[in-house]
Amino acid sequence: MEPEERVDWIEKKLREGLDAQRVEVVDEGHLHAGHAGAKSGRGHFRALIVANRFDGLSRVARQRLVFEVLAAEMQSEIHALAMRTLTPAEAELSESAAG
Repeated sequence: MEPEERVDWIEKKLREGLDAQRVEVVDEGHLHAGHAGAKSGRGHFRALIVANRFDGLSRVARQRLVFEVLAAEMQSEIHALAMRTLTPAEAELSESAAG
């Protein structure tokens, strides 16, 4: 799968699996050239996920939900995933604080 296809696929899976209001995935594979995980063809990604499903959950519980949605991709397409998981209210506060 091409890098752009991976990003689109991951975004689609997260949007559908978490009923997310906002999903932004960035392929950071170029930052990890030569890394053992990159050699296997699996990618390094960063994601921002905004979903009501995260309301009332700890950061760890939110990440577990994301990993459940992407379980198959974690075995085949994704080597590493850095994520920021927010509720819509948290995202709004974060954006207003950033100015």
